[in-house]
Order: sequence, then C-alpha cells, then structure tokens
Amino acid sequence: MISAKVGISMGPLRAFQRYAEQRMERAALIATDQAARAATSQIRSAMRGASLGRLSNAIGATSDLQKNGRVYRRGVGFSASGIVFVRSKSDRAQGAIKAYTEGAQIAPVKGDWLWIATDNIPSRIGRYKMTPQRYVTGGLEQRIGPLVFAPGRHAGEALLIVPSVTLARSGRRGSALSRKSRVVASREAHDTIVAFVGIRRTSRAARVDVPSIVRANQARLPQLIRAALGRN
Repeated sequence: MISAKVGISMGPLRAFQRYAEQRMERAALIATDQAARAATSQIRSAMRGASLGRLSNAIGATSDLQKNGRVYRRGVGFSASGIVFVRSKSDRAQGAIKAYTEGAQIAPVKGDWLWIATDNIPSRIGRYKMTPQRYVTGGLEQRIGPLVFAPGRHAGEALLIVPSVTLARSGRRGSALSRKSRVVASREAHDTIVAFVGIRRTSRAARVDVPSIVRANQARLPQLIRAALGRN
C-alpha cells in the first residue's frame, strides 16, 4: 500500500481569518457611524421643516467608531453601534423634543392653568416665552398694567386681563401700553384687553417621525457595510 499524508498549516489560515474579521469589524464601525450621522441630519432637517429649528440643534450623534474605534465582542460574534441622542441637558428642551417626536398631553406643573400669551402683549421676555410670572418680573405691570383674573367662556378656560390700555391702530403685535396719558392718533384706547388665555391642558401631536428615520437608516446598513468593505 502506498499512501501519502498531506498536512496544512493552520497559521496562514488563522491569519487570513483574523484579517477578514478585522475588515468586517472596521466596515461595521464605519457603516454604523455613517448611519447615525445620516439619521441625525435627517431628523434635524425634519424638525426644521416642522418649525422646530432651534430644537433641532439639540439632536446629536455618536458611535463606537467615534468613542473608541472598537467593536463589542459577544461570544464568537461582535456588535457595532451608532447612537442618535438628545445632547441638551435642559429639562425643557428634552420635554419639548419628546412631545414633538412622540406626542404628549401637556398639563400645568404649577397651578391650575396653562397660560398662553395673546398678540396684545410681547410674546417673549428676552429669550424666554412670555408667562404671567415673567410678565411681572419683566416690569410689564408698570409698562402695560396689572393682570386681573377673569372667567373664560366655559369651565375649561380662564383669562388674565389688563384694564385701561391702548393698542396700536396698525394691529402691531405686542403694542399694549398703559393708558396713563393722552391717547395719540396712532393708538386707540381699550377699557380692557386679554393678556393671557388659560387652559386646563393641551395635546401635542408628533411632528417628526423619528422611528421611521432611524429604521430607514438601519435598513441601509448592509449597503453601507458593503461600500466600506470595498474601500478597505
């Protein structure tokens, strides 16, 4: 009997296997980073389109590639991730983003009413949306007049009115002034104006479908991985 034994060294095979694994890991890191950044850009764009431009700046992204450039090993496999997150630490910003991306029922935290400023008074004090408290602390009681509580049209509504004021005849927003002197031709006198309308609660429908944007970019991962493998 004539026989021959052929031996194959596992060293080169193992080296090739490890090289292939490293290429796949790098491609997965690149792909998940790209997908996270693309999703962030699309979410920001959708928020700007929904008139949430300032809030869009609170959306950020990171990934395993950006954090440490390494995958996470799990048994014989591995994982690589990209993350879209709210980077603002402001409770107000986080709550607003949650409301406009998931929908929400909004109720007053303090007191019985959510107060909404009317067009008769300024809509903001500096950077902040006008509230009855800011109306007082911002000195508008002296400039326009004191706020007086009044019942609304039904049990779910209340008003804060201001007596004895003038408004610009042009209809310019926030033009209310106290009627302390002679009324000029460009202004008209009012016995009272409504400064704030109070409601018990309100709802916010979701304006941006974040899950759909994330799912669409997740579905692109195989394509992005193939592209990354081609570059590497």
